[in-house]
Amino acid sequence: MSKTWRPATQLIHGGTLRSQFGETSEAIYLTQGFVYDTSEAAEARFKGETDGFIYARYGSPTNDMFEKRMCALEGAEEARATASGMAAVAAAILCQLKAGDHIVAARALFGSCRWVVETLAPKYGIECTLVDGRFTENWEKAIRPNTKVFFLESPTNPTLEVVDIAAVARLANQIGAKVVVDNVFATPLFQKPLELGAHIVVYSATKHIDGQGRSLGGVILSDKQWVDEHLQDYYRHTGPAMSPFTAWTLLKGIETLPLRVKQQTENAAKVADFLAEQTNKVARVIYPGRKDHPQADIIAKQMSGGSTLVAFELKGGKEAAFKLQNALEIVKISNNLGDSKSLITHPATTTHKNLTDEARAELGISPGTVRFSAGIEDSQDLVEDFARALEQVSA
Repeated sequence: MSKTWRPATQLIHGGTLRSQFGETSEAIYLTQGFVYDTSEAAEARFKGETDGFIYARYGSPTNDMFEKRMCALEGAEEARATASGMAAVAAAILCQLKAGDHIVAARALFGSCRWVVETLAPKYGIECTLVDGRFTENWEKAIRPNTKVFFLESPTNPTLEVVDIAAVARLANQIGAKVVVDNVFATPLFQKPLELGAHIVVYSATKHIDGQGRSLGGVILSDKQWVDEHLQDYYRHTGPAMSPFTAWTLLKGIETLPLRVKQQTENAAKVADFLAEQTNKVARVIYPGRKDHPQADIIAKQMSGGSTLVAFELKGGKEAAFKLQNALEIVKISNNLGDSKSLITHPATTTHKNLTDEARAELGISPGTVRFSAGIEDSQDLVEDFARALEQVSA
């Protein structure tokens, strides 16, 4: 496999294994276990003296292809595929911590991510401090002698705030902490956290990587030393492994990732520009590809493209948001994102409903906030769909 291949080529050919039959499409190895020629061969495999697969919970040929392909795209040494994005988040954080350790996390997180660091981790004696991650000084002020992990999303869900990953990584390196970045909203095509200094990257592969509404999946990427020292035993013994069938589905999805993300991003930008013009009904539009994004300077420094997501706020609050969503014809109401179909959701009553009103307000999630995930439809059809739906919203 050539390391000089560009992403679109890596995502077609990277990490491919072929059986003796020479299949074109990757094979699905739907097996729980593997057979050894001799007892001595089995012993050597378990000792790690010979390479090979032992049990599907630890790894399989199909999963291995997916992991290698993600490594090629991300520039990582090792990856582990998980059953869902949240399995990846929980494993990446908890596998390296013990009672008495401390997490610093950006407060702008997906609801389940916040639950892991704010509710689950403290049950095991792991402390957590949430900060406004937009400002590097907040990360520095939150550091304690026992701080071991920094965790963030960038851009954030759902308000598309951006964290200066390189600046946070410099702070972490000064104290020997690890930076875990949830890179879903940027996609691996537009942002490379490892190149910016982060140590671990996680994805919900359910989103753009599958991107066609079929499979749940997640992936954790880092260097080999970190995976061997922290993740491998956790992964092996707690069982968050991905199904080989899911890995095969994601291998098929990832082949078209650049094509889909390109169209989704173009569509998101056009919808964002249209919404920004509707000042009588739309209070604000947040999109990383627009010059009026509050952190456009950081975006220019660490992202090579915009996003497939748009956040906007309607002046009429929840009533206006519901009227808009209900009136859309092409765009479907769903809490998922990164799909080939355009989707829309009301975060205050779906993905972030478990947060208090005060917590949502801190994150900029108002009753009128809406999150739009652009699909691959015709951009003009999407703009016209929003234009028709906005007619149902009172000024």
